[in-house]
Amino acid sequence: MENLYIPWLFLVHTLTLVAKCRAKVPAVIVFGDSSVDSGNNNFIPTIARSNFQPYGQDFPGGQPTGRFCNGRIPPDFISEGLGCKPIIPAYLDPTHNISDFATGVCFASAGTGYDNATSDVVQVIPLWKEVEYYKEYQKKLKAYLGVRNAKKLLSEALYLISIGTNDFLENYFTLPNRQSQFTVKQYEDFLIDLAADFLKKLYVLGARKISLAGLPPMGCLPLERTTNIMGQNSCVEERNNLALEFNGKLKGLVAKLNEELPGLDLMFSDVYYIFLQIIKRPSAFGLEEARVGCCGTGTFEMSFLCDQFNPFTCQDANKYVFWDAFHPSEKTNRIISEYALKTSLAKFL
Repeated sequence: MENLYIPWLFLVHTLTLVAKCRAKVPAVIVFGDSSVDSGNNNFIPTIARSNFQPYGQDFPGGQPTGRFCNGRIPPDFISEGLGCKPIIPAYLDPTHNISDFATGVCFASAGTGYDNATSDVVQVIPLWKEVEYYKEYQKKLKAYLGVRNAKKLLSEALYLISIGTNDFLENYFTLPNRQSQFTVKQYEDFLIDLAADFLKKLYVLGARKISLAGLPPMGCLPLERTTNIMGQNSCVEERNNLALEFNGKLKGLVAKLNEELPGLDLMFSDVYYIFLQIIKRPSAFGLEEARVGCCGTGTFEMSFLCDQFNPFTCQDANKYVFWDAFHPSEKTNRIISEYALKTSLAKFL
């Protein structure tokens, strides 16, 4: 295993350096949850991990990295599409340093949310701590590039944010505390206030180009469909409608902050409908199965319930919309990322 591990580290390290970003976007900086976490949870005490096989079976080198996928995730594809490196490293990964992070870095943590109570569920990195790591990164970057060059890079970098699903599915609808405090609509507004505070903090710290992803069609995740027995395992429309309602409020927040904060270029990256199209008509995108994931038995598994000891993982993840019960396959990630690059992110190409 050791003989395989060292070449893999070399390969991944090389891939994070092979491409310099184009002038429009000198770096890609990532915040959020498992949809964009490239492996930070590997280095904290949590059960929300995926640094074991079969995760990463289609990643360069065929090794698990902590990405909740069989291969690459959206920030990797978006970075590559912008002419940057094809792999965004996790900030907590000790095999990387500031020279690697200067053109792209990920602070995301699987299982987290806008709400600190969400990160407490499986003891992952709360959003405020992601910001603290970003501040630490800024200091390292200024020491590495010089203050002036670092500030320029940070203001011209593209910030990718994808978060919010866990707040509803892992927290609000699963645990009693927030339900006893808020109605669903009140909780939405609570999260919008937290999102506004987070975005304003990034702005104060120098971020200007920010892509904020909305919620996916949550009711169509295999986890939701598998448990929707009375609905014959169809999509849970109440969850999908909630995602649409929350996304509408996020769009309103984006418009409000763009008006209030001078020089801010905050864009809403709406992946809901393209994701729903893939789920409803997988064959149109070269996929076959959308009801269940590839990993495990394909029903409700993720993380440690999707491991190398489970004999049921599919042979070809490229046929599946979902890799596990919660996360898209690499092929779906690529389709969604290419869509984002042609729409909300087209101005940076």
